[in-house]
Amino acid sequence: MRKIILSLAILLLSTAAISQEKGKGAIDQEMIKKARQAYNQDRANKLAKRAASNNDIQKLALDPAVAKKIDKHFSHRIETGETTDQQKSGRCWLFTGLNVLRPKVIEKYNLESFEFSHNYNFFWDQFEKSNLFLEGIIETREKDMDDRKVQWLFTNALSDGGQWTGVVNIIEKYGVVPKEAMPESHSSENTRTMSSRVERKLREFGVKLRNMNEEGSSVSELRETKEQMLTKIYRMLSISLGEPPQKFEWRYEDKDGNLSSLKTYTPEQFYKKFVGVDLSNYVMFMNDPSRPYEKLYEIEYDRHTWDGDNWKYINLENEKIKTFAKRSIMGNDAMYFSCDVGKQLNKDAGVLDMNNYDYGSVFGLDFSMNKAQRVQTNQSGSSHGMSLIAVDLNENEEPRKWLLENSWGPESGFEGNLVMTDQWFDEYMFRIVIHEKYVDDEVLKILEQEPVMLPPWDPMY
Repeated sequence: MRKIILSLAILLLSTAAISQEKGKGAIDQEMIKKARQAYNQDRANKLAKRAASNNDIQKLALDPAVAKKIDKHFSHRIETGETTDQQKSGRCWLFTGLNVLRPKVIEKYNLESFEFSHNYNFFWDQFEKSNLFLEGIIETREKDMDDRKVQWLFTNALSDGGQWTGVVNIIEKYGVVPKEAMPESHSSENTRTMSSRVERKLREFGVKLRNMNEEGSSVSELRETKEQMLTKIYRMLSISLGEPPQKFEWRYEDKDGNLSSLKTYTPEQFYKKFVGVDLSNYVMFMNDPSRPYEKLYEIEYDRHTWDGDNWKYINLENEKIKTFAKRSIMGNDAMYFSCDVGKQLNKDAGVLDMNNYDYGSVFGLDFSMNKAQRVQTNQSGSSHGMSLIAVDLNENEEPRKWLLENSWGPESGFEGNLVMTDQWFDEYMFRIVIHEKYVDDEVLKILEQEPVMLPPWDPMY
C-alpha cells in the first residue's frame, strides 16, 4: 500500500512539474498587456493599421519607382519565337525545357517562330510518373504504411510539376512533335481535375498492390497487375489529353516564304532531324548555400520515369554559375532556369528586384533571413521554371540584369518575359542547366564524385 501511495505522490508531483513548465511558456495576461502597450505607444501603427485594413498589403509595400528605373535593353540576347502559355497548369518545367530547344529549331530552319507540342510530352510524363509511383509501391512493399518513404509516395503519387530531369527522361524516350501534331486540350491547359482523378486512382492501386503483397503475391504477380492498372491510366489520359501520335505529317514555311515538302515523321525521327541535341551534355547546377559547394548531390525519386536517372546536380557558388551562364548566352544557347519566382516579383512590370516590396516599412520590422536560412526553414525554394535568354553587361563585363523567357502568355510581364536584377539572381536562383562546353574542366570533374544521396522529401526536390 505504501508503494502505491508513493507512486501516486511521485506521479502527482511529476504532473505538477510538467504543468508548471508548460505554464512558463504559455501566453498570459501580462504578456498580452506588454504587447498592447508596445503597439499603442507607437503612433505609426495606427496609420499602418488604417492603410492595411483598407488596402492590399502587397500593393502598400510595392515601390513602383523601382521597376521604372530598370531599362529593358540587353547587351546580349538570344532570339526566341512567340511567347508560350502554360495556362492553368504546373507544366512550367516542360515549357522551359522545350523553350531551351526551340531557338535551335528556329535558327536552323530560318523560321519566324515555332512551338513544340507540350501536350504530347505531358501525356507521356503523366503516364511515366504513374508507373514510377506504382513501382515505388512495389519496391517499398515490405515497409510499414507509416514509413516516411511510403507516406511520401502516397502523398506525391502524381503531379503536373517537374524539372529538367523530366524533360530529358521524356524526350529521350518518346521524342517530340510540333504543336500541330498534338494540340492542347482543355485538360492539358487545366490540369487540376484530370491529375487529381488519376492520382486518386493511383492511390487506390497502390493500396491494392500492398494488400496483394501481404496476401503472398510474388513481385512478378504484382507487376502483372500493375500493367493492367496502367492500361486504365492510359485510358484516363487519352480521354483527357488525346492519344499521342505514333506518326504524323508536317511541313513548314521559313521567313523567306519557302515551303518545305510534306513528310511523315515519328516523334523520335522528328527530334533527331529538327533538334538533334544530345541532352546528356547538359550539366545541372544548384546554388544552395546551406550545403557545401563543389559537391555532387542526387535526390532519390527525383525523376519522371522508373528507368530514368535521378536528378544529379553540382552545388556551386553563384559567381561561377554566372560566368558559365554568360558564356552560354554569348554562344546563343538558352538555359533551363528555376527560381523562387514569387519573391519580390512585380508581375505587372515584369521585374524581379530585391527592392520591389518594402514590407518592413508596412509592419515596422526587419525581415533579414539570408538565403541559407531561408532554404533550411522552407521559407524559400524553387517554385517556377523559365528559360534564361539574355544578359546586360556593363563596361567591366559584369552583369547588371538578366532576361527570362516565361510561359505565362504574351500579355504577362514585359512582353511575356521577366527582367531579373543580378542581385535577385544571387538570392532567389536555385537551379540552372548549362551545356558542358561552357563549363570549366575543373568544375566538370565534380561529376566524377560519388554523389551525396538526398531523400525525396529534401527541400531542394
